Amino acid sequence: MALARDATDMLMGGTSAMFATIFTNPIEVVKTRLQLQGELKAKGHEIHYKSVPHGLFVIAKNEGFGSLQRGLSAMLGFQFFLNTFRLGVFRICERRRLTTDNTGRTSILKGAAAAGVGGALGSIAGTPFFLVKTRLQAQAAQTISVGHQHQHTGTFEALRDIYAKEGFKGLFRGVQPQIPRGAVGSASQMVSFSYAKEWLVAHGWMTNSPILLSFAGANLGGLVMTACLNPFDVVATRLSNQPVDANNRGKLYSGMIDCFYKMVRSEGVSSLYKGTGANYMRLGPHTVLLLVCWDQLKILEDYLRR
Repeated sequence: MALARDATDMLMGGTSAMFATIFTNPIEVVKTRLQLQGELKAKGHEIHYKSVPHGLFVIAKNEGFGSLQRGLSAMLGFQFFLNTFRLGVFRICERRRLTTDNTGRTSILKGAAAAGVGGALGSIAGTPFFLVKTRLQAQAAQTISVGHQHQHTGTFEALRDIYAKEGFKGLFRGVQPQIPRGAVGSASQMVSFSYAKEWLVAHGWMTNSPILLSFAGANLGGLVMTACLNPFDVVATRLSNQPVDANNRGKLYSGMIDCFYKMVRSEGVSSLYKGTGANYMRLGPHTVLLLVCWDQLKILEDYLRR
C-alpha cells in the first residue's frame, strides 16, 4: 500500500507539470532563442529577439502561430520525468515528515535536500527530452535563426537520429549542468513555496482559500527558482544545441565548466542571465499552474483515501 501511494505521489507531480507546460511552452521557445542569441559573440551582434513579447511577435510573424508551440511534445516529456521525481520525492519525504523540524515547520536544510535529490534525479531522467526540446525550439526561419540549426522533424525522430549518430551517450549530452540546474532549482522552489505557505497561514492570511494560498506561495517559488537556476539553464541550453564533430564531441564547448568560462570570456558575466525575464515569465505562470494543480491533486487524493 505504501509503495502504491508513493507511485501515486510521483505520477501526480508529472501530471501537474504536463498540464502547466501546455500553457507556458510558447515562452519557453522565446527563452531558448534568447539564450542562444549572440552565442560567443561580443556586443554589436544582430538582435532578432528583444524581449518575450517581441519574441512571440517575431516568431508568429515569420513562422506562424503554430511555431509558438515548437518542441511541445519533447517539453512535455522533459517536464513529466523531471517533476515525477522532483515533486514525487519531495511529497514522499513530506508525508514521512522528513522535511520538517521538531516544531512541524519546513526545515530549510531537510526540505532543500529532499527537493534537491528529486530535482537532480528528474533532470537526469529528462535530459534526452530537454536535449531534443532545445534543438527543436532553436530551429527557426533563416532570417531570425540563432545558434546551430539542427534539422529534426519531431521528437521521436530526433531521439532516433541522435541515438543512431551519437549512441546512448549522445542522448545525455548536456546532463552535467542539468544536475545542478535540477537540484538548485528544485530546492529553491520547493522550500520557498512551502515556507511561504506556512508563513501566510501562521499570520492568518488565506487560511480559507487553499487555491489562493498555493498561488501566493508559487509566485515566490518561481521568483527564487529563476534567480538560482538561470546560469545553469543557459549552459544546459548551449550544450544541448551545439553542433558535434565526427567523433561526437561538441564543436563549441567541451563541457559545463568550459561553457561557463567561454561565455563569461566572450559575452561577459551578464550572459549567464540571458533570458532571465523570459525564464521568470515562464517559470512564474508555470510554477503557479504546476503547484496549484499539484496541491489540488494532493487534496483530492487525501479526500479519496478517507
